[in-house]
Amino acid sequence: MTSAPHPGPGPAGPPPMEPEVMLRQVVCLADDIRGRAASVAEQVRALPGALDLAGVESVVIVGNGDSDHAARAVEMAFRSLAGVDCRPVSALPFTHYRKPAASPARVLTVAISVSGGSPLVVTSAEQARAEGGAVVALTANAASPLARSAYGTVLLDLPGQEPSPGVRTYQASLLGALLLAIALGQARGHLDRAAAEMLREELGALADAIEATVDESVRRTRQLADRIAHAPVLTLLGSGPSHGSALYGAAKQVETAAVFAVGQDLEEWCHVERFAGPSDLPVFVLAPAGRSSGPALRVAQRAADLGRRLVAVAPADRLDGFPAWAALPVHGQVREEFSPLLYHLFAAPLACHLAQSLGRVPFAAGRPGHAPAVPVRPATPATVKEEGR
Repeated sequence: MTSAPHPGPGPAGPPPMEPEVMLRQVVCLADDIRGRAASVAEQVRALPGALDLAGVESVVIVGNGDSDHAARAVEMAFRSLAGVDCRPVSALPFTHYRKPAASPARVLTVAISVSGGSPLVVTSAEQARAEGGAVVALTANAASPLARSAYGTVLLDLPGQEPSPGVRTYQASLLGALLLAIALGQARGHLDRAAAEMLREELGALADAIEATVDESVRRTRQLADRIAHAPVLTLLGSGPSHGSALYGAAKQVETAAVFAVGQDLEEWCHVERFAGPSDLPVFVLAPAGRSSGPALRVAQRAADLGRRLVAVAPADRLDGFPAWAALPVHGQVREEFSPLLYHLFAAPLACHLAQSLGRVPFAAGRPGHAPAVPVRPATPATVKEEGR
């Protein structure tokens, strides 16, 4: 879930955030992995035996906002590393439209809320537990309503965390969920002990790749932001785990810079959004090595053929032919299940630089009383004719 925004400026509240908070957040990510991966893994190992992870046959991951994006980003990891069916479900559909499981004891509900107070996520956990299902909370607040609603809690606390659109908290949610997927795979016998330990070591070893990718992203997104700041909409595309990363990346542009941005699946963009104009709309294609690599390259070519301002987020050795402003390299080798830890890293610095280019601050446009940068004229017959609408 996105960190709570500051109140608006005025005598009763502190001044608004500055966009530079996004840079401070993103440069902490490598050290967060170095400092927290082992302790989070220990918490996951220490989850109570009453959860009976060995008997779990399916997983439902519930969240809102960033937490929902994280759920979609780790779905593949639960399917492949734990060997279970996995469904990410945002909290409102979970609480209002879900049919209770026929065998709730075999369903693990993973409820994600960094604050631990997201009302519908808490209700989701309470419903799942009341039905007899196992519930694990991923939260930064051990005393929160969500933690009290779960059988077990994985604490995602971060030292020195400051209010901001979620960046460090998003990585912490991904890390907790991925480590839970590994533990579940081990408990079910889908992974042996050696394989599980190897996967945990892989996660910890990603810190260097995160650091290198962040360093380059901070430099490259400054020029990119100047080129696309005034586009009417940004579109971010990815499939599999990268669909979650695309949704998250779009959310950061909205929250930080008040830029309208959308995340979409690669194939769905081909069916719908590719028909939208103007022809030079910026399109970001997330293309990690893995199952969606080929489709991502084909969609990128189609976007380029349509005249879109194509931006590729891809392994550093696969960006030949892209101009520097349109290439966002991802460093290091990573399995697709863990790729969400690397393929969201461009989003925070891009959001910061867009906000700086446009003279905006995080969350401002969503506050009551905030004046839009460009006055909006009501649509009257006269203005419709004048503007050719």
